[in-house]
Amino acid sequence: MTDLMIERREGVVEVTFNRPEKFNSFTRAMYTEMRELFLATAQDTTVKAVVLRGAGGKAFAAGNDIADFLAQDQVSYEAEIRTMFDALAALPQVTIAAVDGVCVGGGLGIATFCDLRLATAKSKFGYPIARTLGNALSAPVLFRCAAIFGESITREMLLAARLVTAQRAYGLGALAEVVEDGDALTASVAALVEEILLLSGVTRRTTKDQLAFRAGTIEQVPEGEEALLREVYGGPDFAEGVRAFLAKEKPAFRG
Repeated sequence: MTDLMIERREGVVEVTFNRPEKFNSFTRAMYTEMRELFLATAQDTTVKAVVLRGAGGKAFAAGNDIADFLAQDQVSYEAEIRTMFDALAALPQVTIAAVDGVCVGGGLGIATFCDLRLATAKSKFGYPIARTLGNALSAPVLFRCAAIFGESITREMLLAARLVTAQRAYGLGALAEVVEDGDALTASVAALVEEILLLSGVTRRTTKDQLAFRAGTIEQVPEGEEALLREVYGGPDFAEGVRAFLAKEKPAFRG
């Protein structure tokens, strides 16, 4: 079985993150495959909607696979991941995150770079990295979270390491719909896609171009960010976070 299951049907591309035993955590190969898929799909005028979901019913996605992440230069890896986010954001199609379960780390990054998000009632969202690995987000990912959830909730996610429930996210406008369970989510996404397939492509493309222009003014990488992230990933908190994660212990951060 592949880590990414890609299904194509008339007007729709559906991508399923297929590592349920790892809460659908991402590998570098998965990020690369997604980027190439998004770049190719952007050129396919027959596709009007792209749906992203996680397998297994426990998670949309739980961030990076830690073993794969530690095998890379983390700062270069983050930069490579951003090219996937850029390709996702640039898709002219309507992008939909169908969230059933945990949606954290890179999973939340992908969800926030989608146009629309639907979720089951049990789903939770956040970036609890301050209590796990002690690392930091790249600025464009942080800014996109603030654009979707609001700055105060983004601060709560990161500075207090709290997760946000689906009901609260819906109240904030971050979710288009909250449904009871996975079956209801599948039905709601199918109904939404059927609506989208009937809508004007001119409206879709123009609106997405306008919003992309606006987003581009706040989601650029600030000058000096690479040096800042290298300090983070080379520092004591990240080293302690990794040690504790692998040992299944609570980290004792000093930074």
